[in-house]
Amino acid sequence: MSGTLIGAIGIVAMLVLMALRVPIGFALSTVSFVGIWAVRGGRPAASTFQNLPFEFNAHWTLTAVPMFLLMGSIAGNSGLTRDLFDALRLMLGRVRGGLAIATNFAGAGFAAACGSSLATTATLGRIAVPEMLKAGYAPSLATGVASAVGTLGAIIPPSIMMIVYAIFAEVSAGKMLVAGIIPGILTAAIYALMIYLRVLAQPSIAPKVEADSRSPSEKMKVIIGCWPLPVLSLGVIGGIYSGIVSPTEAGALGVILAAGVALIRRTLTLKVLRESLHETISTTASILFIATGALLFTRFLAISGLPYDIARLVDSLGTDPLLIVLLASLVYLVFGCFLDPMGVLLLTLPVMLPIFHAADINPIWIGVILVKYLEIGMLTPPLGLNVFVMKGVVGKSVPLGAIFRGTAWFLLAEVFVMFLLIAFPKITLLLPDLM
Repeated sequence: MSGTLIGAIGIVAMLVLMALRVPIGFALSTVSFVGIWAVRGGRPAASTFQNLPFEFNAHWTLTAVPMFLLMGSIAGNSGLTRDLFDALRLMLGRVRGGLAIATNFAGAGFAAACGSSLATTATLGRIAVPEMLKAGYAPSLATGVASAVGTLGAIIPPSIMMIVYAIFAEVSAGKMLVAGIIPGILTAAIYALMIYLRVLAQPSIAPKVEADSRSPSEKMKVIIGCWPLPVLSLGVIGGIYSGIVSPTEAGALGVILAAGVALIRRTLTLKVLRESLHETISTTASILFIATGALLFTRFLAISGLPYDIARLVDSLGTDPLLIVLLASLVYLVFGCFLDPMGVLLLTLPVMLPIFHAADINPIWIGVILVKYLEIGMLTPPLGLNVFVMKGVVGKSVPLGAIFRGTAWFLLAEVFVMFLLIAFPKITLLLPDLM
């Protein structure tokens, strides 16, 4: 049996195991071990599993993952997100649809602090959705905006997915993180515009909110009180962009800033610290387990020769970058409907990266495009992870179908965002090129 055929069988076996709900890290590792054994024999398979996991997990850049996760956990558990939402609600509340727009920008701010789409969605589901439902907003709009803006955690730095992609694609993690800034801001702006236009067309889904009864001095106090999260985000992003700190060091800087702000505000309790550490450890372990399995799967496919055969096939069909990007778009949209985003990224990179390289496609630009497609997959049925997280937060108060209907409008906005990012690569590459 040829190596290419074994590689193809391995991919099919991987998809079958995932369909059977086998944990993705375990499934990747098992298929990799059996596949390497089938191609090279038992001793090379054992040697690969003995050395590769340690070499990967000892990679210095990966220390940014727990640091950014801990920064986000401290920021969320100490109440910094709630303060930002309160301030934005105060500033935009009287605008029709203002609570939804405030939720959109508050979610973008929290995403910039924590780097996790699911954490952003869960936080907004607890804080913003009840406020909008109480104000008379349509459940589909309230849950839709909170679910959709959560996806910005995958692209606005610090982004765990961007760091993992940078390691596998062997590009600068700093440039990869900075490349997500403009696309993330653009997405949030287009989301806000879509909400505003939709509410103008259908005013019943977002009633006007009554005037806030607080005095001007009290309102100013609330607005000033949201300073920690913008300072935290600017400190991390500014440190990376200016070159003062590396992406790895920026994670540690973010933890120090988040803990310092929480101490100043007297919200860094032992309970907050304990919960933050627990969340960080469990999430880091999950991410690294999946990433290690993906690296082993990458090695298996490389040994089988399948990625290179596919790259040669694509090369024989022509290496028009636009055609390849469109084909990749189709692959990631389909996979994103069924599989975990990090799993999709790590599962497909071994096959896709040689193809992008053969077509001379900028790895930073295509990395942002891929992450954007993965975030879109977190909203699409049947397995829209953000939608199910939102359903878990709101419980029986909002039907699952209503949440999916709400996110459909944001998927339409994403069509326009993706057109701009693909048609004008400079949008993505402007900041990295200036570094």
